[in-house]
Amino acid sequence: MNAPPAYTVVDQPAQFPQLLDAFDHVAEVALDTEADNLFRYRTRVCLLQVLAGRRIFLVDLLAPLPFDQLWPRLAAKHLVMHGSDFDLRLLHDLCGFAAHSLFDTMMAAQLLNLPRIGLAPLLERYFGVTMAKEGQKANWSKRPLPQKLVDYAALDVHHLPALRDILRAELERHGRLGWQEQRCRWQIESARTGFPHNDEHAWRIGRSERLGPRGQCVLWAVWHWREDTARQLDQPPFKITGNDLLIEMAARADAGLPEEGILALDLGRRHKRIVGSLTAAVRTRFRPPAAQRRRAGAAGPAEGRPRPGRPAAQSRSDADREPLPAGPDRPRSGAPR
Repeated sequence: MNAPPAYTVVDQPAQFPQLLDAFDHVAEVALDTEADNLFRYRTRVCLLQVLAGRRIFLVDLLAPLPFDQLWPRLAAKHLVMHGSDFDLRLLHDLCGFAAHSLFDTMMAAQLLNLPRIGLAPLLERYFGVTMAKEGQKANWSKRPLPQKLVDYAALDVHHLPALRDILRAELERHGRLGWQEQRCRWQIESARTGFPHNDEHAWRIGRSERLGPRGQCVLWAVWHWREDTARQLDQPPFKITGNDLLIEMAARADAGLPEEGILALDLGRRHKRIVGSLTAAVRTRFRPPAAQRRRAGAAGPAEGRPRPGRPAAQSRSDADREPLPAGPDRPRSGAPR
C-alpha cells in the first residue's frame, strides 16, 4: 500500500467554509463516493471524496452538515470520476443531483480496450500505485472510520486528473474522444432516473422461465418473503438468502415435493429466526392470488426498495472481466468496486 496523500476530513460545520471556498476556485473536481449497500436494505451514501485543485476533502455525509450549500456548487463543476454510474445514481436519489459534465476514466479504459479497467489496476499500470482491497467491501457507515479506510478513500481521487489526462490523450490518438464524450453525456442522462425500483417481474430470477406453474408460484412467494425479511432486518436481500436457494425451493415444488421437502434446507445463522415466516410464505402456493394464478404472472411491485443496480457499463466490481471489444461504441445500460 502506498503512502496516502494529504487530506482533510470534513465532519463538523465549522470545516464547511474551507470546502466551499475550494469549490469556488476550481472549474472541475475529481469525485467518488462510498456507500453501505453491502450492509443495509436501503443504501446510504456515507462518504464523499473530492479533489478540488490540489486539496482532497473527505466529506462525512452522515454528519449534520449544511449540504444544501454543497450540491449546487458540485453540480456546476466538470467531474472526473471512475465508474460513475453507481455514484451518480446514489447522489441523484440522495438529493436530486445531476452532473453538468463528466469524464469517466472507466469508460475511457473500455473504449481503449484495455485488458483491466478497474481503478486499482489502472493506477498500478500508469503510476505504480498499489491499492488495498479492504475498502471495496467495507462498511462505510461505521463511525469512526478506521484510519486505513480513510487513507484508501483519499487515494481513490488523488490520481484521477492525471489518469484522465493519460487516457484522454490515448483516445485522441485513436480518434475515439468523440465516442467518450458521447458516452459521458449518455451516462449523465441515464443517472438522472436514479436506481430503478423493483417492478412486477423482479421476482423472475435465474432460470425461472423453466419452472412450471407450481414452481413459479413458490418462487413468487419466497422472493417476496426475502424482500420483506430484508426490509424488516435492514439487510440486503442477498444476506437473507441467495437466488440459488430460492430457485432450489421452486424446483422442489415443481418436482412435486411436499412442504417439508421444499423446506428441508439451512438458512444459516438466522435459520431459527426466519424459518417460520418462510414456511408461511411457501404455504401461500396453495392459495395463490389471482395475479399469481396467471402462470404466476405478476404480483405487483415489491414496495419501495430502490435497487442499486448493476449497470453493466459501470460495474466496478466486474470491470476487470468486461473490457469492451474494439470497434464502434455501444453504450450498455443498466451496478461496488
